[in-house]
Amino acid sequence: MEEYRKLRQLVDEIADDIDKACGGNKAAGTRVRKAMQDIKNVAQDVRKRVLDMRGAEESATS
Repeated sequence: MEEYRKLRQLVDEIADDIDKACGGNKAAGTRVRKAMQDIKNVAQDVRKRVLDMRGAEESATS
């Protein structure tokens, strides 16, 4: 599922910035907050896709 791969990629990309933000780097904290908003949106896309897949399975068995 493409949405899930994108979600994993976003999480992997911010690992360094999270460490920097925990060390007090304010710019890194800003980047983390922006990335987390992107992650939230992609996670919502994953939820929708899974729901669509479930709906397709149910209608195929009916």
